[in-house]
Amino acid sequence: MSLTAEQIKAEAMKLPPEERADLADWLWVSAIPREEVKAAWDAEIARRIAEIDAGTVELIPSEEVFARIDEKLRKAGA
Repeated sequence: MSLTAEQIKAEAMKLPPEERADLADWLWVSAIPREEVKAAWDAEIARRIAEIDAGTVELIPSEEVFARIDEKLRKAGA
């Protein structure tokens, strides 16, 4: 007997959040051909490099990025 999509969804919801996230990631990756994903990432990387080379984006040092994230997390937890 094979399970229906609804039955699979119901069973998946019984998993801990981290396992559901892993399952969702696996399903997402399996739904899109790898060549298509690679081509999309290659295009995105080329676009970002072009923006940096053209000087049209502001580069932010990683230390500042992580400090901003830490600040937001502290505020969210308050």
